[in-house]
Amino acid sequence: MAGRTLGLDDKLHDYLIGHSAREHPLLAELRKETRKRSNAGMQIAPDQGAILALLVKLIGARRTIEIGVFTGYSSLSVALALPEDGQILACDINDEYTQVARKYWEKAGVARKIRLVLAPAQETLDARIAAGDGGRYDFAFIDADKTGYDGYYERCLKLLRVGGLIAVDNVLWGGAVAGPAKDADTRALKAFNNKLNEDERVDLAMLSVGDGVTLARKR
Repeated sequence: MAGRTLGLDDKLHDYLIGHSAREHPLLAELRKETRKRSNAGMQIAPDQGAILALLVKLIGARRTIEIGVFTGYSSLSVALALPEDGQILACDINDEYTQVARKYWEKAGVARKIRLVLAPAQETLDARIAAGDGGRYDFAFIDADKTGYDGYYERCLKLLRVGGLIAVDNVLWGGAVAGPAKDADTRALKAFNNKLNEDERVDLAMLSVGDGVTLARKR
């Protein structure tokens, strides 16, 4: 038995994806289209999408939040996993990228499950808190500007029910978080990781999938 996470070369990574992701054909099509973009690295990996989908099923999620939509891979993964009456509050500021997302939501027949708000996410979340939605959401996925992570986390924690789950992407930041911070994003992620490690409001696990995913369950 290995005492640490197994490193993945291309061959083993392909095996993992081929034996676990069960990627929907439209997710594969979206991934292929996004790969043509210079910033395609912003898209989550297929195994991450599979984990998000499984998590929302495991906790019986119906109302979810996504912060950072990009071209829609994560939101499509979650929407396909949600029940018919499930809803995603999708927060982004970029109309160009989310046009791609909307195209695939429509093609997959899940557009009715997704409410896209093009505005700064903190404003959108503050509006939901002010509207009395605290404790009414089941799941949140944070994958946006790294300096905003702490603010997004605090707002999502207010909006989630007890037992709700927050998933946060890019927490390993290519390994940069393990060394001296040389830029604002790395400093923000290091501070965020340190904070969550000591946050008694949640149960916590940091996974080495993709670029690192933290799972925080609200106590």
